[in-house]
Amino acid sequence: MTNQHLMIVDGMALLFRSFYATAVNNYFMINSKGIPTNALFGLVKHLFAAKEHFNPTHIICCWDMEGQTHRSKIYPEYKANRGEAPLELLPQFSLAKELISALDIPNVGIKGYEADDCIGTIVDEISKDTKITVVTGDKDLLQLINDHTSVAIMKKGIGNYDVFTFDKFVQEYGIVPNQFSDVKALMGDSSDNYPGVKGIGEKTAIKLIKEFNSIDGLLENLDKLTNSQRNKIETDLENLDIAKRLAKIDSNVPINYELQQSELKIKKSKALEMFENLEFKGLDKIIS
Repeated sequence: MTNQHLMIVDGMALLFRSFYATAVNNYFMINSKGIPTNALFGLVKHLFAAKEHFNPTHIICCWDMEGQTHRSKIYPEYKANRGEAPLELLPQFSLAKELISALDIPNVGIKGYEADDCIGTIVDEISKDTKITVVTGDKDLLQLINDHTSVAIMKKGIGNYDVFTFDKFVQEYGIVPNQFSDVKALMGDSSDNYPGVKGIGEKTAIKLIKEFNSIDGLLENLDKLTNSQRNKIETDLENLDIAKRLAKIDSNVPINYELQQSELKIKKSKALEMFENLEFKGLDKIIS
């Protein structure tokens, strides 16, 4: 195990959180060029707060990409419940990546995949000998936790996190992290707009996976369930199969990534020039 510590940032999670934190009051920080910058400003504050809190040696930022993903090909209704992004957020998407680049932090995103899949692939490739902290607002990523990988779920405010290590996850959920996707498959996910087994919630899903280890193990032991549980699962077998494929993070994304590419080397002058172009105020002090 090396002394290297990679912080993987879920870019969309930080950007959306930053946008809605101020958009609720119609505060979009529109600059002299007519560009809203509230999400970008918050992204920087969240990023540097996380850097200060976790003290990584390396940082990388992963993004969802435009267009259809492999999940929407499996299930066309996947995330179809989400409306169009607000007009004030649209110009901030591309600028966010320019901003991250100005901090000499690599942006990673692969068409056809989600940021979660990119994060999962990086974790799978390097976590055996590198400490990793994933900063996100998405609990789906809890399935990636291992002995060297923690997931920090952002809480209200900036710089506040619920950090899940392997031991904390087991203590809280009673299962191991790589079983979490099967729990999600059983209960479905309303935010991602896919059903699981109707009538089975998180508590029952955890209980069943804890007892039978996996969905496959559960299906091999349907005779051991209550009549009600068995009927629910047998009625929704097709949805369960789809949900299982949607809930599991794909850790085989074709990423050409090496750890040294993300070594922390923020150049203050370069960052301040980007901040000045965006007309940010009061951020010079956060860059050491």
